[in-house]
Amino acid sequence: MHAVSLPARRTLALVLLSLSGWVWAQNPPETALRGTKRFRKRVVTSRLAGPWEITWGPDNMLWVTERTGKRIIRVDPATGARRTAITLQDVSAPGGQDGLLGLALHPELLKGTGNDFVYAAYTSEDRAKGPDPTATGRKNRYRYLYMRVVRFTYDAARERLSNPTPLLTGLPAGDDHNAGRLKFGPDRKLYLTLGDQGHNQFGNFCLPIESQRLPTQAEVAAKDYSAYAGKTLRINLDGSIPADNPRLAGAVSHVYTYGHRNPQGLSFAPDGTLYSSEHGPKSDDEVNILKPGANYGWPHIAGFRDDKAYVYARWAQASTPCSQLQYNDFEIPESVPREPESAFREAIAEPVATLFTVPSGFNFQSPACKGFDFICWPTVGIGSLEYYESNGGGIPGWDRALLVTALKRGSLYVLPLRAGGQAVEGPIYRYFHSENRYRDVEAGPDRKTIYIATDPGGVAESLDGGVTSSMQDPGAILEFTYEGEGGTSDASETAAIRPAAGPLPATPRRAETAGAPPQFTAQQTASGKAAYQSRCAVCHGTTLTNGTYGTPLAGEYFHKKWSGKTVGALLEKSKTMPPSSPSSLSGRIYADIVAYILEANGATAGQNKLPASGPALNQMTIP
Repeated sequence: MHAVSLPARRTLALVLLSLSGWVWAQNPPETALRGTKRFRKRVVTSRLAGPWEITWGPDNMLWVTERTGKRIIRVDPATGARRTAITLQDVSAPGGQDGLLGLALHPELLKGTGNDFVYAAYTSEDRAKGPDPTATGRKNRYRYLYMRVVRFTYDAARERLSNPTPLLTGLPAGDDHNAGRLKFGPDRKLYLTLGDQGHNQFGNFCLPIESQRLPTQAEVAAKDYSAYAGKTLRINLDGSIPADNPRLAGAVSHVYTYGHRNPQGLSFAPDGTLYSSEHGPKSDDEVNILKPGANYGWPHIAGFRDDKAYVYARWAQASTPCSQLQYNDFEIPESVPREPESAFREAIAEPVATLFTVPSGFNFQSPACKGFDFICWPTVGIGSLEYYESNGGGIPGWDRALLVTALKRGSLYVLPLRAGGQAVEGPIYRYFHSENRYRDVEAGPDRKTIYIATDPGGVAESLDGGVTSSMQDPGAILEFTYEGEGGTSDASETAAIRPAAGPLPATPRRAETAGAPPQFTAQQTASGKAAYQSRCAVCHGTTLTNGTYGTPLAGEYFHKKWSGKTVGALLEKSKTMPPSSPSSLSGRIYADIVAYILEANGATAGQNKLPASGPALNQMTIP
């Protein structure tokens, strides 16, 4: 998949632009308006290990999953006190988008009916299932990684979850785009989102996207769920397939909708309308209404079928063997087939809104981004969404809206809905702008209090329009209480909304420390490059500067942060990676990866190897 500069095509007839709601559904980032309502911010709790799902429970507690902490906890919203309901030892979280993810509470929990059930979706090693054929290499940490849905029983007296009962196992999981949002529907079914596994990009660019592939009846009978990637599933409470699920390509399976990229948001309205959100490639994060059996277009289409700033590049089908190609996020080799969105003629369900759409010719490599292009892209990084109604006593003006959390932009976007909830009506508003990654959102029962979970780390837009990896409220649950109209809408009294592109914050130049130049061999850089591409590229990008989660490891950003520091400091920092499994590689592999990074930043290979430890490391200075 690629967002590229294409010749501008003829503008749609002006009459289309006059249609109510459409103009707000497909606009560039600068059309989002700064919110004018006033909120009071409070940190409920912090230092959580990757809070991923927050949901209000019938016990008036916030139920939370910790992605890397592997715990389901209950948080008192008044005091921040935490109670661990269960720690799941079988959760496996080797990377940045796996671990303990979705959570759903049975609507009869604590109602005395005996249905005191809690459901969770998480990744786990399943050696009985056998290796994932796409995870090659005997030492690959994702070789036996699969998603599963498990039911637990809650004991109110002990305040503990127990009796784990697997309902559905062997679902696709990998090192990227796992999705994993889980909801309990009004039809008493479970709904689960699964991503496209990050195929066709970064370290997985030679693997085809299978969001359009539908399972056969033979695969369903064999419990081969490999075709479930890029789908939304509808599941009976015992894990079986609902008899009224849509028949697709001649088979009835768990698949409810298909054609998705990385759908991390899922929320029901009281009337049963199911809203979903998913990450776009470089533009067009999507907000959708899910309908049974519908195709949402990915990877042929990102956002609307408008041929704007996106073409589908099929790297796995290159005439040159894919293994011989170097992935590039902006330039497609001649040997790689590609197609515009208009070439895909099958019926699709288009989004109710995109965040955001830009015309062909948009510069996705603006010099203003200082090598960190991801921050300048028009996407916001939708972490989740929540349907909101004020119910007459909540936040004025938010009578019917979607609350959308932004990871990259550190904001809450409010999308007003037309009566009936089938379309966005009026401008999109931006609230609570901060240097955070907003992961999930939940409205309190008073409808005037909004709770937001934040990531413990990563990268986000800084308040001056650049990029930061220092989070303002890492791993926290924040409370925003409505106080009235007028005043700032931001979390920290910041300036008004700016365009996506902007310079990096000014950083005082560090006095360089005199020291010996780095020493490493060409063999180490070759080994380090291979290790980097298989273990690090999914977060930091294949070019060391095009990552969408980790900070750049080359170019101006890297030099400002590391020039003049010792190689030993860089090596020690590398050993904290990946965040979910620090020091999980051998010292030799970490040293080889550092050698590759050093060469990419101008250092020259020589005859002496870079040691994995020892005092010599602190005598070498990064140029």
